Amino acid sequence: MELLALGVSHKTAPLDLRERLALPEGRSVGVMRELRGSGPILEAAAISTCNRTELYLIAQDSVEAESTGLAVLAREADIRLTELVSNIYSLRGGDAARHLFRVTAGLDAMIVGEAEIQGQVKRAYELALVEGVSGPILNRLFRGALTAGKRARSETSIAERGMSVPSVAVDLARHTIGELADRRVLIVGAGETAELTARSLSARGVRAVFVANRRYDRAIGLAQRFHGQAVRFDDLPAELVTADIVVSSTASPHHIVERAELELVMEQREHRPLLLIDLAVPRDVDPTCRDIQGVTLRDIDDLQSLVERNAESRMAETAAAERIVDSELDRFERWLSSLDAVPTIAALRSRASDVVDQVLAENDRRWESLSDGDRAQLRVMAHAIVNRVLHEPTLRLREAASDEEAYGYVNAVRELFGLDPSSALAEGEASVVPLRPTAQLGDGDG
Repeated sequence: MELLALGVSHKTAPLDLRERLALPEGRSVGVMRELRGSGPILEAAAISTCNRTELYLIAQDSVEAESTGLAVLAREADIRLTELVSNIYSLRGGDAARHLFRVTAGLDAMIVGEAEIQGQVKRAYELALVEGVSGPILNRLFRGALTAGKRARSETSIAERGMSVPSVAVDLARHTIGELADRRVLIVGAGETAELTARSLSARGVRAVFVANRRYDRAIGLAQRFHGQAVRFDDLPAELVTADIVVSSTASPHHIVERAELELVMEQREHRPLLLIDLAVPRDVDPTCRDIQGVTLRDIDDLQSLVERNAESRMAETAAAERIVDSELDRFERWLSSLDAVPTIAALRSRASDVVDQVLAENDRRWESLSDGDRAQLRVMAHAIVNRVLHEPTLRLREAASDEEAYGYVNAVRELFGLDPSSALAEGEASVVPLRPTAQLGDGDG
């Protein structure tokens, strides 16, 4: 089996393609189930954020699995496969594992060290787990990545300033129109991004107005926490008339602000300037709204210039975070390598147990005078002897599994004892292709 990662990010694909490839929870579940149900793919998980969409697969045939994954993504985005291939990255083995660890640690983020991606990876892992599409290898991979991310943030200063996409968006608003304290700010959405936006605004003395579609109770909760006001989604047009700044971050698959509607709003405002910051992928605001007089529209890609200005302050900590990633990756690789020894160990112990049972059965008549209790004790003692004899070989096999000569060592045991590991193989313990990192994807998302 082999680990495969397919994806696009803010580094490889423009926003219009990323939003077409975005996988909200409902679509993500369907994609993962379809992939898991295909022949070559044994495990599947999907990550989808404003800056990336990625599939992680465990496959018997990585070439066939890659073709399947690309076809599914192209269909979901409703684009030609050739158009998708020119923007996508495909990573195998150690390169794929390292990429996920770096993503989770915030080292592949638009804002190095940003915290949102840790929670996004965790939710992606939990969704795959609940849906039953992941398995022992992806489960261990994601747990290792989450550990790496947690350590990177707690043991280095990579996240010291607490920067995030929403906080950069608020900085963008301040740079665009000046001080925010007296401005009327409308936050559309009630998820994590909306909460981080509200926190950043509150630190600047702004009391925002919250608008939520499906989760009005969540909007009320945010309003109470940040001393703002909650309004229903049906009141959005009226709120647009009075707002100075709108920050939108819903999970809607369609635009919630269309050009025709906003043109009517701007007429009522007498074209008083309106700043729209769209942090959603897919986008909440029709991109053509930027052509309306008085409207300034910024999307997730427009934040890049501000991000680059702040990047140097974090680069000093990235080396320490990279070492943490290497440490956790090495731990995962050693565990993965040990899987090749597991079926051999199981087969060896099974063979030994069969020999004990066979010898006891052959000599059963010699012990006719023994009571049932004595016979049971004899069986326990015989198996205990076998376990003690195999204890040291078992330890040596597990240790050998992380060594470069593992295959020869394990194969020698199989040959000497005439073992068939497949007969003792437990579900999910199939032999895997060792992870051998060869090349590292370029720096830095979330």
